[in-house]
Amino acid sequence: MTDDKLTLLNPPGLHPTSGYAHVTIAAAGRTAHLAGLCPLDADEKVVAPDLDAQIDQVVANGLAILEAAGATPADVVRSVIYVVSDQSTVLAAAWARFMASPLAPALRTASTLLGVAALGYGGQLVEVDLTAALDE
Repeated sequence: MTDDKLTLLNPPGLHPTSGYAHVTIAAAGRTAHLAGLCPLDADEKVVAPDLDAQIDQVVANGLAILEAAGATPADVVRSVIYVVSDQSTVLAAAWARFMASPLAPALRTASTLLGVAALGYGGQLVEVDLTAALDE
């Protein structure tokens, strides 16, 4: 797939993906590197100790930050999702929730999903890193 800013490639001979591209090529220009998106509310408190609620907060925070940078989820060229779990079923459920969210276009590019032992805030279950291509 190709648009004005991004070319997404899935080279022949590689495994199929679950919605992301193996390679994202961004046209030369400016990029926005977002700090890790945490499930924090405006009072810097981790929302409910529930993965779905935390994903929803990360999505809301991500949309606000992308907008402030002059970008949309469709401008994201790279994403990394961290989930506190060693269970592939939990990771798959987190991926499915993100793919059903308004942030889903950000995950169609080069994307990585990782299960981790812990994240920075007590009770934090998810964090997302995004890089977006901006207009000149």
